[in-house]
Amino acid sequence: MDLNDIRSLVTLFALALFVGLVAWTWWPSRQRAHQAAARLPFEGDDTGARP
Repeated sequence: MDLNDIRSLVTLFALALFVGLVAWTWWPSRQRAHQAAARLPFEGDDTGARP
């Protein structure tokens, strides 16, 4: 096993990790988490104080 084989394995591992993270992020069961995160900028302090 030479250096190019190791580089290829690392590249394939990184690609599989990327695809796995994208699939996990956009999985339909995570839709509630996405919706909650989308509402965060609009949920602020209601104290009435302005900086």
